[in-house]
Amino acid sequence: MNVNISRGVAAVALIAFAVVTRLLPHQANFTAAAAVTLVAAGYLGWRWGMLVGLAGMVVSNFIIGGYALPVMLSVYGSFVVMAWLGACIRRHGAVRWERVVLASLGGSTLFYLVTNYAVWQFTPLYPTTGAGLLSSYVAALPFFRNTLVGDLVFTSVMFGAVEAVRARRSLRKPVLAPLPLARQ
Repeated sequence: MNVNISRGVAAVALIAFAVVTRLLPHQANFTAAAAVTLVAAGYLGWRWGMLVGLAGMVVSNFIIGGYALPVMLSVYGSFVVMAWLGACIRRHGAVRWERVVLASLGGSTLFYLVTNYAVWQFTPLYPTTGAGLLSSYVAALPFFRNTLVGDLVFTSVMFGAVEAVRARRSLRKPVLAPLPLARQ
């Protein structure tokens, strides 16, 4: 199968998974959106990861509804950086669990810091003072907890599943090459 076709199929499947996890009932911020971005970038490359992550958010936001444009842009910007983090997971060869965990935690933390700053700065929910910024971050702690746990769970399961499939495929290869047929 053509590599680009299989990448396209994988990208569409990942986008669909991200959208479905955002549409189905769930705890606030406990979705696969960030994990999908990390996995897509880790296995398909940074550009694909960025495309997949942003497409999943745009499609689901189209269905769910939007919110303040500067806040949406901060969300999308966070996903672009998450794609870069996902690409870093495999930058030096094999997937290592330490890189997966760090990318997941880093993406969750970045998302929390950037988006809650945007909520404070661009919406009337909090006064634009130091106390207002602190209130924004404190009020978002339950969402941050769900983001951390959801991202770790989905990222671990998805990278683990891909690596399990890759390991199983490598076991199917013959250990010894077949003997050449003797010429008569």
